[in-house]
Amino acid sequence: MIDPQRLIDTALSEERPALADADAKVLLANHGIPLVPEARVQSVAEAAEAARRTGFPVVLKGYGPNLLHKTEQGLVRPGLASAEAVAAAAEAMAQSAGAQLEGFLVQPQVEGRREFVAGIFRDAQFGPVILFGLGGVFTEALADVALRLAPLTRQDAAAMLAEIRARRLLEAFRGEAAVNKDRLIDVLLALSDIAVRYPRVAELDINPLLITPGGDPVAVDALVTVAPSPEFEEPRQPVSPEDLGALFQPRRIAFIGASAKLGKWGNMLVSHTLGGGYGGEIFLVNPKGGTIFGRPVYRQVADLPEGIDLAVITVPAAAVPSLIPQLAARRIRYAVLISSGFGETGAGGRDLEAELVRTAREAGVLILGPNTMGICNPHIRLYCTGSAVQPEPGSTAMVAQSGNMGVQLLAFAEDQGIGIRAFCGSGNEAMITIEDYLEGFAVDRLTRTVLLYVESVKDGRRFFENARRVGRRKPVVLLKGGQSEAGRKAAASHTGAMAGDRRVFDAVCRQAGIVKVDQPMDLLDLAAAFASLPLPRGNRVAIMTLGGGWGVIGADLCAQNGLDLPELSPEVLARCDALLPPYWSRSNPIDLVGENDPNLPLTILESLMAWEGCDAVVNLGILGRRVFLDRMGKAVKSFDPQGDDHQIQTAIRLIKDFEAGFIARCAQLMERYQKPILGVSLLTDATARTVYPVDGQTLRAVFYPTPERAIRALARMVEYARVRETLSD
Repeated sequence: MIDPQRLIDTALSEERPALADADAKVLLANHGIPLVPEARVQSVAEAAEAARRTGFPVVLKGYGPNLLHKTEQGLVRPGLASAEAVAAAAEAMAQSAGAQLEGFLVQPQVEGRREFVAGIFRDAQFGPVILFGLGGVFTEALADVALRLAPLTRQDAAAMLAEIRARRLLEAFRGEAAVNKDRLIDVLLALSDIAVRYPRVAELDINPLLITPGGDPVAVDALVTVAPSPEFEEPRQPVSPEDLGALFQPRRIAFIGASAKLGKWGNMLVSHTLGGGYGGEIFLVNPKGGTIFGRPVYRQVADLPEGIDLAVITVPAAAVPSLIPQLAARRIRYAVLISSGFGETGAGGRDLEAELVRTAREAGVLILGPNTMGICNPHIRLYCTGSAVQPEPGSTAMVAQSGNMGVQLLAFAEDQGIGIRAFCGSGNEAMITIEDYLEGFAVDRLTRTVLLYVESVKDGRRFFENARRVGRRKPVVLLKGGQSEAGRKAAASHTGAMAGDRRVFDAVCRQAGIVKVDQPMDLLDLAAAFASLPLPRGNRVAIMTLGGGWGVIGADLCAQNGLDLPELSPEVLARCDALLPPYWSRSNPIDLVGENDPNLPLTILESLMAWEGCDAVVNLGILGRRVFLDRMGKAVKSFDPQGDDHQIQTAIRLIKDFEAGFIARCAQLMERYQKPILGVSLLTDATARTVYPVDGQTLRAVFYPTPERAIRALARMVEYARVRETLSD
C-alpha cells in the first residue's frame, strides 16, 4: 500500500501546490472513502479505448498538477455516449490546457441527483476544520455548509448532517433512496482522521460527493492542496485556577498611583472599593505622600507592609516595568494593571507589553490586564471597577474583553437582581487570557453560569477545549464582538472558500456547547435564566396568559424558536373546565379570560407544572397589574385631587400581596417539579426586576418585560440542555 505521507512530502519537495489526482485518490482510498472507479490514460486514442471498456455514457476529465479547478477550465465533460465524442472532447481539452495537461481520466457516468461537498481546511486560530454541505455548482453560491473542528466524534458528524438547510435531500428524494447516513458519517470521520494525521494537507475538497440512487455516498473527484507546516507562536503559559482564585480573593490591597484628584483612576478605584464596603485592608501609594480619603499614603512600594495580596496599578505605562521588581521584593504576587498605553497602541506598545510580561514572569508576578476596567467579587464586597456598580453576590461569572461593555452589563445585573460570582475586564490579556478564565470557572464551585464578551481568542484550540469542559457542567453564554464575514482571500478549493472568521467561530461555539447570542441584553437575560431556573428536559411548553392576544404572540414566538406547544391532556382540560367559564379556549395557550380570582393563576400553574406533557411553563401578564392600578390612581388624582382613592389603594395592596405570593409559589413549584417557569410582566416600573429571590428557596422567580425575551431565553435553555447531553467527557 502506498504511504500517503510520502506522496505529500514529494509534492512539497517538488514545490507543487497540490497532490496529483491519482495521489489524492490514494489518500482517500487509504482512509476508506468510496471513489468512482476510473481509467487513467495519456493520449486521445487511449481515452477513447478506455471509454469503450468502461461502457457508455462516461465522464472525461483532464488532469495535471496545476489544474486545480477542472470544471471552470472546461476540463470536465459528462455524458459522453460514444468513442468519437470522447476523442473530440479530449482533443479540445488538450488544446485548451496545453502543456499543463498530463492526461485524461475516464469514469463511468454515475447516476445520482444529489451532490454534496465535504472537505478539510485549516483555520489560523482553531486548526483543522471539517466541512460538509450542499455541493456541485451551488457550493459557493448558497454556502449551505456545516463546520466542526477535527477530531470529530460520531455525534459531531451526525450534527453536521442535521445542520445544513438542505438536509431534506438526505431523505428519500424523487424515487431515490434515503442517504445511508452511517456511511456518510464514516466519510466525515475519515476526513477528520486525515486532517489530524497529515498536518501538511492544507485543504481537501471532495466536490461533488455524489449520492447514488441507492443512497450511498461516492467521491467523484478530489482536490488536495499541501503546504509546509505553519509556524506557530510559542503557546502562552497557562494560569492555574488556584492563582485566579487568589487574585479575586485578596485580603490586603495596595493601590499604586492613588490620587486625591476627582476623576482620576487612582481616585475612582479607591473610592468605589471603599464605598462598596470591602472588608479587607487597603493601602495607598503615591510619591507625594500625605493623606487621601483620610488615610495615610505611602511614598513607594518598598514602604508597604508585608502581606499585601494584590496591587492595583494606575501609573503611566512607561513607569510600570520598573514597578515589577519592587512588587517582587515585597512579595506581592498579583497585580491588576489598569494603565493603558501597551499593546492596544501599536508596535511600540506591543514591544513594551512583551517586555513587561517577560519581566513579570521572571519576577513571579501575575498581571491581569493591562488596559482593564478592574475586577469585582461581590462575595467579599470587592467592587474595584471604573464605575460605582455593586451587584449582589451570586453565581454568574463574567469576563469582558471590553471594559466599558462589561461595566454596563454589570450595572444592568445590579439593577435587575442578577447575582454575580466575579467580574473582570480582561484588557489586553497579556498574561491571563480568556482561556485561563474558562479553566478557572470549570472548577469554581460558586460559578453556575459563565458570561463572556469576546472579541478575539489567543489560543483557539485551548479556548474550544476549555469551553467544552465548562459546558459539560455549567452554561457558557457568549457575545462575540468584531465578527468578520471576510473569508480567506486565497483559498485554492471550494472548501477553503467556505472558511470565514464568523462561520468558524460559530461552529466552534456549537461544537463546544457554548450558547452564542447576538445582543448584549441576551447575555443578561440568559444569566437570569440559567442562574435562577432548572434546565428544561425538553422543548414542550405550556403557556398561561391573562389575555388572548399575548397567547397568540407567545405561540408564534415558540414556533419561531423551535419550541412545541402540546395539546392539553384530558386531566388538564378537566381541571381548567372546572375553574374557567365555558367560553375559555380549551387549548394551549390557556387564556384566563381576564378572570380576577387570585387563586385561579396559582391553581392552573400548579396543574401545568404537574402535567408530564410539558417541560416548561410561560406565564404572560400575571405580574404587573400593580403598575397598571398605580398608573390609574395617578391618573384619577390628576383630574380629581380631592377625590377618595381608597378603593384603588386597597386594590393595589391586594395585588401586591397576590404578586408576592405568586412569585413565592413559582419558586416553590420549580423546586418541587424541577421545571422552569418564565414570566412576562404586564407592565413594569422602576421597582420591577428580572430576578426575584424567595426566602428559603434555592431557585428564583424570573420575569421578563417582553414575551420575545422570555421565549428566546427559554429556547436557548432548551438548546443548551440538549447539547450538554452530547458533550462527551
